[in-house]
Amino acid sequence: MRTCYIVGAGECPSLPFVPTDADLVIAADGGYDYLRRAGIRVDLALGDFDSLGQIPDTGETRVYPVRKYDTDMMLAVKTGLHRGYRRFELYGGMGGQLEHTLANVQTLQYLHDHGARGFLTDGRVTLTVMSGSGQFCAEAAGSLSVFALGGSAVVTLRHLLYETENTVFSPGFPLGVSNRFTGCAAEIAVSAGSVLLLWYGPPAWLMH
Repeated sequence: MRTCYIVGAGECPSLPFVPTDADLVIAADGGYDYLRRAGIRVDLALGDFDSLGQIPDTGETRVYPVRKYDTDMMLAVKTGLHRGYRRFELYGGMGGQLEHTLANVQTLQYLHDHGARGFLTDGRVTLTVMSGSGQFCAEAAGSLSVFALGGSAVVTLRHLLYETENTVFSPGFPLGVSNRFTGCAAEIAVSAGSVLLLWYGPPAWLMH
């Protein structure tokens, strides 16, 4: 599937992706520096550029005012959706200012609500919002946490250390924190509501 890669100005220890010609690479403000240093092409640079401190000299650039309703990351997400992308990987969206990390978690929900799948990752930890069902590859290791978002969710977990069947997860109680992969292809199904998944590994671990 074509992927829209977005790199923001948050902490970004690595950029472990190689875009194809069909992919879209967007630098959201200071993310331009990360991409430039990694030698990854920039298809579009956008934002108010208060983090970067200058307007980059690249092919396509969109400059927005500092006073606006959308974050630079959200502007990039909306652009990717408008161009028809339905799979997103967001880098440089965690660490630093906590409020921006939380805003980017909400951005994952925005993508979910608009029929897309977003992964917020720093190359070490990955978050995504999901409903319906999914499967992790057998190579998945370490912990998997499942948090209800917005309201209660009905969750089934199989082939994990802690399994559950049609259990109600509440946003007011951390029932799904720090489960463990077991070396099998773990399965998750959400029959009502949506959940935030967090694991220590790449986006590619979650399959469909």
